[in-house]
Amino acid sequence: MNDDAQILIARLLTHQTLRRDDKMVKRALSDDMFRTEVDKRLLESGLKLLDNVYADHVTIALHRNVEPKIFGAKDIWQNNNFGLTRDGVALLVVLWAQIILPKRERQETHTTVDDDQSDMFDKEASIPRAEDTSIGISYTALLSDFGDKLGKKTRMDMNLGVLSKLGFIERRGDVILEGPLLDLMMDTDVLKERIINGALAEVFKRAPLAAAPRRIDAANDAVAEAADAVPDPATDTPN
Repeated sequence: MNDDAQILIARLLTHQTLRRDDKMVKRALSDDMFRTEVDKRLLESGLKLLDNVYADHVTIALHRNVEPKIFGAKDIWQNNNFGLTRDGVALLVVLWAQIILPKRERQETHTTVDDDQSDMFDKEASIPRAEDTSIGISYTALLSDFGDKLGKKTRMDMNLGVLSKLGFIERRGDVILEGPLLDLMMDTDVLKERIINGALAEVFKRAPLAAAPRRIDAANDAVAEAADAVPDPATDTPN
């Protein structure tokens, strides 16, 4: 029995997330034999390891193959969406678009929050950590821009509390920051494509670096439209 694989999985189940620089996580990400053992153990329980190079944490989630058996009972897709209501899911989409998309842009250009320009050797450098590139957004600005669409202050505060408890965000005074799950549990490949080529298509036609600050500000209305399109997990069925 590979006790290290057992211990890593138990730690993930207990703590929900672990940092990528954790000793055992680093081993799982670099040691093919160890990763194979971890994946095998998880798959036997219908789970998988979630990680991406843009996030500072890893977590576990249901394997795609077992989702229909868990959430598809009685011909209705019972996706729990962490118990979030429609406006809570919409708020999550807005936060992802305003925090993760700009962070990904800085990571891909190897620009940290303290840099004025990217490193001239950025193609050789590793991707900066999320904590060095992720910038929070103002709660006051969020409420002003999206309060009317997302249930006003009372509902927004309630949903922000739920998202914080779940690990999607962290709050420090007026600033809302990326939590360990925001860039892990969202299906970035699908969501980014839908937002950038959908509601934000016109906004994202601008030059990426020169227009980046204005682009994020101008995206507010378009992101709100995307949020309005999020299905209600309590009533909607999959397409």
